[in-house]
Amino acid sequence: MAGRNVEKMASIDAQLRLLAPAKVSEDDKLVEYDALLLDRFLDILQDLHGEDIRETVQECYELSAEYEGKHDPQMLEKLGKVITSLDPGDSIVVTKSFSHMLNLANLAEEVQIAYRRRIKLKKGDFADESSATTESDIEETLKRLVGQLKKSPAEVFDALKNQTVDLVLTAHPTQSVRRSLLQKHGRIRNCLTQLYAKDITPDDKQELDEALQREIQAAFRTDEIRRNPPTPQDEMRAGMSYFHETIWKGIPKFLRRFDTALKNIGINERVPYNAPIIQFSSWMGGDRDGNPRVTPEVTRDVCLLARMMAANLYFSQIEDLMFELSMWRCSDELRVHADELHRSSRKDAKHYIEFWKRIPPNEPYRVILGDVRDKLYNTRERARYLLANGVSDIPEEATFTNAEQFLEPLELCYRSLCACGDRPIADGSLLDFLRQVSTFGLSLVRLDIRQESDRHTHVLDAITKHLDIGSYLEWPEEQRQEWLLSELRGKRPLFGPDLPKTEEVADVLDTFHVISELPADNFGAYIISMATAPSDVLAVELLQRECHVKQPLRVVPLFEKLADLEAAPAAVARLFSIDWYRNRINGKQEVMIGYSDSGKDAGRLSAAWQLYKTQEELVKVAKQYGVKLTMFHGRGGTVGRGGGPTHLAILSQPPDTIHGSLRVTVQGEVIEQSFGEEHLCFRTLQRFTAATLEHGMHPPVSPKPEWRALMDEMAVVATKEYRSVVFQEPRFVEYFRLATPELEYGRMNIGSRPSKRKPSGGIESLRAIPWIFAWTQTRFHLPVWLGFGAAFKHVIEKDIKNLHMLQEMYNQWPFFRVTMDLIEMVFAKGDPGIAALYDKLLVSQELWPFADNLRTKYEDTKRLLLQVAGHRNLLEGDPYLKQRLCLRDAYITTLNACQAYTLKRIRDPDYHVKERPHLSKEYTGSSKPAAELVKLNPTSEYAPGLEDTLILTMKGIAAGMQNTG
Repeated sequence: MAGRNVEKMASIDAQLRLLAPAKVSEDDKLVEYDALLLDRFLDILQDLHGEDIRETVQECYELSAEYEGKHDPQMLEKLGKVITSLDPGDSIVVTKSFSHMLNLANLAEEVQIAYRRRIKLKKGDFADESSATTESDIEETLKRLVGQLKKSPAEVFDALKNQTVDLVLTAHPTQSVRRSLLQKHGRIRNCLTQLYAKDITPDDKQELDEALQREIQAAFRTDEIRRNPPTPQDEMRAGMSYFHETIWKGIPKFLRRFDTALKNIGINERVPYNAPIIQFSSWMGGDRDGNPRVTPEVTRDVCLLARMMAANLYFSQIEDLMFELSMWRCSDELRVHADELHRSSRKDAKHYIEFWKRIPPNEPYRVILGDVRDKLYNTRERARYLLANGVSDIPEEATFTNAEQFLEPLELCYRSLCACGDRPIADGSLLDFLRQVSTFGLSLVRLDIRQESDRHTHVLDAITKHLDIGSYLEWPEEQRQEWLLSELRGKRPLFGPDLPKTEEVADVLDTFHVISELPADNFGAYIISMATAPSDVLAVELLQRECHVKQPLRVVPLFEKLADLEAAPAAVARLFSIDWYRNRINGKQEVMIGYSDSGKDAGRLSAAWQLYKTQEELVKVAKQYGVKLTMFHGRGGTVGRGGGPTHLAILSQPPDTIHGSLRVTVQGEVIEQSFGEEHLCFRTLQRFTAATLEHGMHPPVSPKPEWRALMDEMAVVATKEYRSVVFQEPRFVEYFRLATPELEYGRMNIGSRPSKRKPSGGIESLRAIPWIFAWTQTRFHLPVWLGFGAAFKHVIEKDIKNLHMLQEMYNQWPFFRVTMDLIEMVFAKGDPGIAALYDKLLVSQELWPFADNLRTKYEDTKRLLLQVAGHRNLLEGDPYLKQRLCLRDAYITTLNACQAYTLKRIRDPDYHVKERPHLSKEYTGSSKPAAELVKLNPTSEYAPGLEDTLILTMKGIAAGMQNTG
């Protein structure tokens, strides 16, 4: 490399090694992985931009690491001087470098987790760090249920094949990494995994190292920033790509592992292919709550696109199945059907690559599957034409219109093979294919529709005014219910084409018309956000009937804010007391509870406890009316929005609230973390399924009455404290907007949905994602911890015995322990010193005492939390997590400093800094400077380079914290 001072670089690299945390155990390769990726990247950085830039990056890293060691604010000042002296091009290169290094650190961590997992499976070791609980290996779960908990294998099998976990992928705008980069990250991950394989040859190692460097450079040279916001269709395509890449193949692999695990506890049956163990749904293109970009046309497009994708995936596999099922011996039932098809088949199919000539009658399975292939081809092409042109000349009868039609010939092949003594063949690829069809159907995922309750109210108001019977909007709840039920029991049409429609009314009605026109298996639930009363549910039932929805969607009320959660059991009880409605639901009801808005409304402690109590009460109401209740958990990726380790989150739910039926959202960046790689997909499916099974067969303990009383008392104090700061303190809104990048959030272009429900609103109208995002960026995490400290302090000062009770709750009650552990993890990621830097640079001096007071509350809360948990230091019981966070801290600190100073330059036109001469080269021997990077954003309203630098810091910090909102 030109001009490289090898000795100097070697010494700096050695310093970086000293700054890295030590190994935790013998199978710990995290530091080794991280060091390799860092080495390769720094070499690439120097090749591309020169030695001076590399030295600057390393200087920033060292200053950040020194700050992390001593928490000396002077280190942040020194870091700020280095950062502000950079010209716009250099600033982008340095920021991009740290963002890239954090992504590489995350990849090293993922590979290490997978490596440790493989080692533990080989050893059969699930003892350390309670990994049988945290990892939720399905085989270990089944053995524990049978061996330790004395459940019979037959009981376990019966519970398993009758349970359902429905994973609902949503387009919540928290995935800040572009798909182009996610794919490159996947290849880096694969290279790193293979490099450390035991049987690798020297030649393989050299080639893999070259491939690794190539992918690291390709990722670094890719523009991280989305220059335009995605459309809902773009979001849907991104979400569906995970099916193509991992989920599609992951389902049969996962179910085969289940077969093996069942065999190991004495069950010699396979999981039935039609057992609904795992289902998938989506909100992408169906969630119109506060998103005007999700129109009826968008919903129609995404349904047809999903149908086309599903047919294409099946079509890509059907010829493999035709090759496999070459047998001539078959059952009489299949022979008759094959002969009929053969007689009706007259021509060669030249548009196929394999089996394009007429299949002979002595290959009966191929004759059957050839007809399946023809219909799949037509199904795909019909969806393609409908999507492109709105019409298709392929008749519907030449396609598959529902999954039952599709399954029929496949089931015939399966029965025939078994009848002829070929069950081992039937249980091969054909069984995998049957399981895929049962899981994904013809629509790949079922699309939920979500809309605000007020939008339905305004439609019905327009109708009642047109009928000249008054204003539905002004009617009390009893009058609304009475009118809705009288219309639902009658048969006359409610309105005709002469109904005057505003744009908003037309949008709602057109959505119902789209639902009525498309195949029923495209859709899942109709979710009503901000639901408060039975009329909200009955209104949707009536609108579905009026718009001729032949198979009405199940209607799901979503209770979000604290008051709505408190009132939910009574509202559902009133709904169940209506005879017409009980007959309509056929003994089944789904209720969604929202973690995000309840946390934003009342704080994490009060929201978590109210969600717990609401579930308990809803289950009691359902039992009273003989209704099977399914809880739909609207969890985000962050702790502030209900996130956390899957297995622990499920096992900490109240007893009797899951009972083998669970729906849960998988949002934003969590989709990549759950399904980005085959092993991640497999682990995710295991965790959800095993935890749901274990919760149903071995429910957690119910809280003691005295624990409940203490939680009730703490929740009152926590809510009062939280709201007194967030909603009642007149200085808070100004402080929030100055001290965080909330105002700049929208520039990231990470989602199609606006960040506010109402453009002019305050904290109340701000969505939960940008609310959490802003505090996560500054590492202050205020929405997560605010209220806990005041609650702990109140009950402990009231009676010291309460401290012992809290410690007892922590040790014996899964719900309380999981809640405390998640808050402790957030504190481990937090840093009030970083938040103080933002305050110093961005907040007016008259708000400094208020900011100081908040940081005092932060420290008090952390101290009390450790006291309750019985810990001296944060994460002392989880050295692996502590090590992983420690590795990231120095990278994140540089980006925090860069973000704070960049915000200062953007917001304060009088803030001037002296820039040193331009450092970097575009590449060795070139005359093009890195200032070319500034030209990627020619329309920015800020000074050159500032907007891109800011966005890169946001993305980098999100990568480091491993979440956005």
